[in-house]
Amino acid sequence: MNELAANSGPLVSYGLLVIILIVAFIAWFFVNRASVRAGEQIRLLESLLEEQKKQNQLLRRLIEMQPGAESKKTDDDREKRDFIRLIPER
Repeated sequence: MNELAANSGPLVSYGLLVIILIVAFIAWFFVNRASVRAGEQIRLLESLLEEQKKQNQLLRRLIEMQPGAESKKTDDDREKRDFIRLIPER
């Protein structure tokens, strides 16, 4: 009976189990933290995208409101067509 009491087998297995649990909790903490940060970054990027869309719309409106915007458009269209005509077809 004394031999069973002096055996350190269960103590080592419990200690190993505790160490594995601690490592698992630490890994879970860092994975969870990274996931939360990624979610925050996604939300920030989406809000930034919405702001950029609004700014682009405002810039387009400003460009359209400027005098001479229509003549510049037609000139640009002509230049694009001329450039396309210079490229030989294969």
